[in-house]
Amino acid sequence: MKKQRILISLVLVYCFVFNCSLQAQEKAKEKTPDTTFQELEEIAIIDQKIMMPMRDGIRLATDIYRPKTAEKVPIIFSRTPYNFNSWGDGERQTRTAKRALEAVKRGYAYVVQNERGRYFSEGEWDILGVPLTDGYDAFSWMKAQSWSNGKIGTFGCSSTAEWQMAVAALDHPAHAAMVPQGYGAGVGRIGDINEQGNWFRGGAEQMLFFSWLYGVEHDKFKPRIPAGATQEDLIRISRFYDLAPENPKVDMVAAMKHLPLQDILKNINGKNEIFDKMIRRKPNDEAWYKGGIYHDDMELAVPSFWFASWYDVSITPNLALFNHVRNNAKDAEIRDNQYLVIAPTLHCRFTRATENTIVGERSVGDARLDYKDQIYAWFDFWLKGTKNDFKEKTPRVQYYTMGSNEWQSSTTWPPENAKLTTYYLSSTGNAGSKMDDGQLSISKPTTDNADEFTYDPMDPVPSYGGNVCCTGGAVKGGAFDQQEMEKRDDILVYTTDVLKKGVEISGFIESTLYVSSDAKDTDFTIKLIDVYPDGKAYNLDETIQRVRYREGYEQEVFMEKGEVYKIDLTPMSTSNFFKKGHRIRIEISSSNFPRFARNLNTGGNNYDEVKSVIAKNVIHHSPKYTSQIRLPIVLK
Repeated sequence: MKKQRILISLVLVYCFVFNCSLQAQEKAKEKTPDTTFQELEEIAIIDQKIMMPMRDGIRLATDIYRPKTAEKVPIIFSRTPYNFNSWGDGERQTRTAKRALEAVKRGYAYVVQNERGRYFSEGEWDILGVPLTDGYDAFSWMKAQSWSNGKIGTFGCSSTAEWQMAVAALDHPAHAAMVPQGYGAGVGRIGDINEQGNWFRGGAEQMLFFSWLYGVEHDKFKPRIPAGATQEDLIRISRFYDLAPENPKVDMVAAMKHLPLQDILKNINGKNEIFDKMIRRKPNDEAWYKGGIYHDDMELAVPSFWFASWYDVSITPNLALFNHVRNNAKDAEIRDNQYLVIAPTLHCRFTRATENTIVGERSVGDARLDYKDQIYAWFDFWLKGTKNDFKEKTPRVQYYTMGSNEWQSSTTWPPENAKLTTYYLSSTGNAGSKMDDGQLSISKPTTDNADEFTYDPMDPVPSYGGNVCCTGGAVKGGAFDQQEMEKRDDILVYTTDVLKKGVEISGFIESTLYVSSDAKDTDFTIKLIDVYPDGKAYNLDETIQRVRYREGYEQEVFMEKGEVYKIDLTPMSTSNFFKKGHRIRIEISSSNFPRFARNLNTGGNNYDEVKSVIAKNVIHHSPKYTSQIRLPIVLK
């Protein structure tokens, strides 16, 4: 018995010691400092807080990391509104150092700069860091440095990408190539698509900017560095103060519900000067054409390697811009040097794809790609003049098809063998109350029917998954099972028969609805769905149209009760393989909130209103009113 007690005691001691050892190891891991910056110091000349002068005398804070070599080197340039202060041990600091380390190892100088009015940069900030001349002046300054070979490539995702297109239109001789990723907020008008930098979709406000501005805009009473501060002073100060405000946490779901729209930021004590002016702009306001957004009347003359995502907020205008440049650039060499990657991820999540990539709730398989090697091969070709095999090896378009879960390639977008096939809506008038009643069919309807639903702006359809970013947690992005949502009376559901063989849909999805309402103005939404044999219904893309803009964004035309109107919605985009036994579905409603701002149905300004009108909205489908969706089916 005594021996047994001793044995038990020894086991307990061993477990205690082993557990303590594991805890110590975990704590050691937590405290182990990141050594990236130290590695960088060994191989790079580091020059921080250079105040780069602009033509109007404003100076922009810039950090430079370049190889320890006497040879002239090309530059990878990242311009950003975000904090890149390298002092400290947070994720932001190590991210900048890791990007710089990678670039320096490959023989590049890495230059990162804050837009004017951000952190240590002087001046007043506006979205996309206008004026555009700041980018041009930065190129001139970098080209003139003794260590520069005169070739500059721009690189970044989201806010570090969105400024690139408009500046590329200035055609600086040193701007040799660019890699914009998740760049939709820099796209204004491309043909009939008029999102004005993700502010709109079909004339309805996308509420992501409401949350984004709360999180990033600095207060006008922020601490400011005295004009003329020396580089030495700025480096010293940056070790103690990085000028990064920490906004109080808010429940963004609740915040978005506030009316009127124009007071949402004010209601959560946010800074709202930029928001105030933007919320009042209409889609064709001339102010959109004076800032940092790229529009289709601007000549883009830079070889470009574009990166987009199926579940990004701006996938359709992103792809439309790629096509626009490739088809319309004046220079044949520029037309021929546009490349595109489309990944099955959320906004700027390219490198987070794994062997089992989950987007929302849906697995889309092994979506990994050699992004880094492809990007540097691109830069090597244009910035170093390396005679590599990028152009021979890299497909013009690399796109990931969900469902079949595979990377595919094409010479065009959509793929050349994608054919638009029309599917017509039909029902016996019960698409909203009986899910199997609403049909999608290649046969035109033979009877006059319509589906009516009630849209109450005070009880909108909640956003559940989707193609989003930057909502402060108000909307989760990605694919989620929509079955429970489809039980609502204000969602119409139209579904094909069970597929007897698999169908790949890759390209732009067009849709035309014939609608009526007892309200002067309202919205109509569409969502594309992949329905599994067990009933799971995963969303692929979604769009919306504010009916007052059905005839274009130059004028507002309101509805008359009892009249039927044709509306063409902004195209959706996807690449998805609907397997045998699956079904293709669309949902139609009048709200998707807070993905899009609610239409209060009054016909008024909407942004300054608190009262709403309940609308009786109708989708018509008959031999005369052929409501339809046109799907790009890939012919094998």
